Amino acid sequence: MKKFLLFLAPLLIAITIFFGILFFLDRKTGKGALLVTSVPQSRVYLENKLIGTTPFCACDLARMVDVGNYTIKLVPLNGNLRPFEERITINKSTLTAVDKTFADNGEGDGNIIELMPLNNKKDVEVLIISLPDKANVFLDSNPVGITPLLLKQVSESDHDLRITRDGYKDKSVRIKTALGFRLSALVLLGVKADLSSPVASVSATPSPVVAVTKVLILNTEFGFLRVRESGSINSLEIAQVKPGESYELISEKEGWFKIKLTNDKVGWISSQYAVKK
Repeated sequence: MKKFLLFLAPLLIAITIFFGILFFLDRKTGKGALLVTSVPQSRVYLENKLIGTTPFCACDLARMVDVGNYTIKLVPLNGNLRPFEERITINKSTLTAVDKTFADNGEGDGNIIELMPLNNKKDVEVLIISLPDKANVFLDSNPVGITPLLLKQVSESDHDLRITRDGYKDKSVRIKTALGFRLSALVLLGVKADLSSPVASVSATPSPVVAVTKVLILNTEFGFLRVRESGSINSLEIAQVKPGESYELISEKEGWFKIKLTNDKVGWISSQYAVKK
């Protein structure tokens, strides 16, 4: 319990400080805050560059991170644990929080919380994605759906988010929503010990698998999302995709995802209405 409190205290302090800064930060700075915690303590790498050890907080104006997409890697000081690596997004004047609990079997849990500004500054949204997906979502103890899930018209307040799935440990995350922002929660579920134990069996050696990143289409006010020939609002519309559908991500640039459609054609969609899985 004492160790848990030692890791939790810096997290709460940093979040409090950040939301105080948020009201005074010039929105044109092009920077955002990054908070990283882990159990056990780990080295933090951003784009393969060592930036510190956990608990790590680039929360003051001088240390904030430039807006953009990054690969973050946590390497436990205990060399027997498998490193953790994931893609994150730093948005302007917002906090991105990464928390990871490692396990001896490599199946630890964690979460990544990001804030993205919405066009309507009176809206509050919460996007929940889990690995694995199709997990049950509870907000303030109320069942609200199955992952991946986008909740709209959420109250601006502190909330308890709980994710459950058969065969995996329940994961609870305390979140704080903000007016005019979408809070995105990527929740990594840890496998229950009895399922993650190795079982002796005879099997063929699997062929190498090439990792494919996909994007999930989110809800839009029109019930569909336009696919354009190039990454520009003025570009020709070549197709439409629907919320809930997933497509292979080919490439990306600021504000746009290039995806592969079911007919093998490629096109660009607004990243505001899609999220990487």
